[in-house]
Amino acid sequence: MLSMILAVEAIAALGAAIGAGIAAIAAGIGIGKIGGAAMEAIARQPQSTGDIRSNMIVIAALIEGVAFFALIVCILALFL
Repeated sequence: MLSMILAVEAIAALGAAIGAGIAAIAAGIGIGKIGGAAMEAIARQPQSTGDIRSNMIVIAALIEGVAFFALIVCILALFL
């Protein structure tokens, strides 16, 4: 019985680690795409640099918030 409980805890830890890794990778990919698109937009319309940069920062912060939320969910799955 004890070995089954330990196996379930190990699987939970593995799932939390995989989930946290996926969240971090997805956030990195999302922010990379935002940065690339922003640089392309600035190259096309240099006069809109300030607006594009501020929008890019807001969207990057939202992506970081979602990634942080995903990490918290993974940690909760590990300890609950």
